[in-house]
Amino acid sequence: MSNSKGMEGYVGFANLPNQVFRKSVKKGFEFTVMVVGESGLGKSTLLNSLFLTDLYTPSSYPSIKEKMTKTVEVKPCTVELKEGSVRLRLTVVDTPGFGDAVNNSDCWKPIIEYIDNKFEEFLTEESKVNRHPFPDSRVHCCLYFIAPTGHCLKPLDIEFMKKLHKKVNIVPVIAKSDTMTTEECTRFKKQILQEIKENDIGIYEFPDLAGEDDSEQDSTNMRDRIPFAVVGSNTVLEVNGKRVRARVYPWGVAEVENVDHCDFVALRNMLIRTHMQDLKDVTDDTHYENYRCEKLASMSLGSPSANPSNASFSRSPLEQLEMEREEHEKKLKKMEQEMEQVFEIKVKEKKKKLKDSEEELGRKHEQMRKQLDAQLKDLDEKRKKFEKEKQEFEEKSENKKVLERSDSSSKSLKSLLLCSLNGSVDGIVKEKKEKKKKGFF
Repeated sequence: MSNSKGMEGYVGFANLPNQVFRKSVKKGFEFTVMVVGESGLGKSTLLNSLFLTDLYTPSSYPSIKEKMTKTVEVKPCTVELKEGSVRLRLTVVDTPGFGDAVNNSDCWKPIIEYIDNKFEEFLTEESKVNRHPFPDSRVHCCLYFIAPTGHCLKPLDIEFMKKLHKKVNIVPVIAKSDTMTTEECTRFKKQILQEIKENDIGIYEFPDLAGEDDSEQDSTNMRDRIPFAVVGSNTVLEVNGKRVRARVYPWGVAEVENVDHCDFVALRNMLIRTHMQDLKDVTDDTHYENYRCEKLASMSLGSPSANPSNASFSRSPLEQLEMEREEHEKKLKKMEQEMEQVFEIKVKEKKKKLKDSEEELGRKHEQMRKQLDAQLKDLDEKRKKFEKEKQEFEEKSENKKVLERSDSSSKSLKSLLLCSLNGSVDGIVKEKKEKKKKGFF
């Protein structure tokens, strides 16, 4: 009876959070973070440590000659991450060249243009008559890396944050804080906050978490660590029987995830685990709305040709639909032409490759034919030489046999002559003996 009474007042809308949760997990999440700072401050190492993956490989340090003509580039890199059943489309926007040139005047302009272009793309997609799902490429957070000088902010740091604090959520980060002592780091944090306040710079304020008292207390303690003094490392070491990411020095070990050594855990918790959605909401509700209001306010509905980029907002829905259709047809035609060009290029490359292979086969065939002809000629010469040698050998052997026969015949004649001579000599001797005998008598 108690269960039935409890179910009498149950309508079912309390299950709405579960429905939103299932839909969000199925759709996936998007987040764009921009990293800005001078070269050598460990931006890539920190990002790889935050998301436990190799997001991108840092570029080499610029030489003195490159610094003279160095310009700021904006390089986005998108990766798909999955943790459990939650998918995150993370976009990391790197700004190589910032602060590396000898003259850094207006080096923030490419970054501002990139942020405004992403707002413009979102506004254009949102204002179309036929809207389709499109990725949110707006910059939700900007991690600004401050060099650990221990004194004060550089003029470039102040000027950059003043230019961008109304366009993006800026989170100041003190890079390589293990180069300072705890007292120096604390003084440096106070100095940074004081200069930010004096220059009316609005950095991202982490809001309170609506939850248990312990969570609120942890959030308050984490907010006291702003600006975050971090240490990044991708090397896993064994310290006191535990495997941790750390940096080893002759005087000790700086653990990345130890709150007593640096603010890496606080930054990771507030940036990813607790306030990622709030960063997206502030971007959508504050920064994007400010851009949208300024854009719409600057439009002249009576003269759409005055500003071609704003002309689409002054057309009727049917005109806008027709324009979108024409743009789509132009895009398809352009893609078709590009595909035809690519196809022609591929065909030409294939024909050239076949022609080259045919020529190569012809050269190989000619080379093999010449080799075979040379081998045949060589064999023919060897055969003739062998036949000549054979004939000479046979003639020599025949002559040798003739000589042997002549030698044998001469020997027999000699023997006969000797025998005849011996017989005649014996006869003469006998006759003389007989004559002597007769003379005696």
